[in-house]
Amino acid sequence: MSKRALMTTVSVFLAAAAALTTAVPAGASPGSAGQLTDVRIAAHFDQNAGQAPENVALLPDGSAYVTFAGAHQVVRITRGGATRVLATLPAPADDGAHTPVLGFALTTGIVRAADGTVYVLYATGTSDLTGLWRLRPGQEPRRISALPAGGLPNGLALDERSRRLYITDSVLGTVWTVPTTGGTPTAWSTAPELASTGFLGANGAKLHDGALWVSNLDRGTLLRIPVRPGNRAGAPQVRASGLVGIDDFAFTGRGNEVLAALNGPNQVVRIRPDGTSTTVLDGADGLQGPTSIALRHDDVYVLSAAYTTVDPNLLRARMSSRR
Repeated sequence: MSKRALMTTVSVFLAAAAALTTAVPAGASPGSAGQLTDVRIAAHFDQNAGQAPENVALLPDGSAYVTFAGAHQVVRITRGGATRVLATLPAPADDGAHTPVLGFALTTGIVRAADGTVYVLYATGTSDLTGLWRLRPGQEPRRISALPAGGLPNGLALDERSRRLYITDSVLGTVWTVPTTGGTPTAWSTAPELASTGFLGANGAKLHDGALWVSNLDRGTLLRIPVRPGNRAGAPQVRASGLVGIDDFAFTGRGNEVLAALNGPNQVVRIRPDGTSTTVLDGADGLQGPTSIALRHDDVYVLSAAYTTVDPNLLRARMSSRR
């Protein structure tokens, strides 16, 4: 499948998802973009080259590691907006035609450990490549855990203390765990709240305050799954709903407050601890199908994959101290 064709495939699904919701998510207040300041597009990417930015991990110097979905690459983006390819994962023999739901191979979640090791997810629809990959400076990428070819590994969270990674599968409705050393994955949760309703279910993943938080794109929910003693999964709690098209998200550092990317509706919303939400960015700010968010202090990074438009980008802003 060509890079242009894969963008068209995803755009059909996302356009349908957007049609299922209103312009402003349930419980949201429009016209609140003033909560973020100095909003600007920091980098433009090439859609025809498969540079649809999917996920992001920040570095201490303010640069970012980003996965380009269609190009199945990991790149480094400097504070000045320059892009350097760190690794290109091997393409499957069928070009990913059997990747569930999407029909193309794509790199998805990414995290960076304190020692500089980078972990990235790759979905190809093939048993030889789908799984968790590790990138170390000066070494070739290596798959360290095979995941089911019939699934779509998507969100990735790292617990440095327990040396464990958590992986959401958007097709199988599962959260997997894998040691940072690699090995056979363990199904940590298969709760029905993780399942899709026809497209993609469990999506973004973040560890916060003794729990794994997971978004469900199809159901428009943000879930909190307690991490019990012995690394057992507690029962999922719905902490916010009415967010159809929710992709990845990030905690702002203000308790349980979250910034979330709504891909289909083309918005970033602030979700309060009580589950209500406010739109803080939209298309007028340069968003084009946001997929993920990262924060360092008051600096906000938003990736726009532009699956339904033409100009993927990295948008940067500052968070106001006003709550």
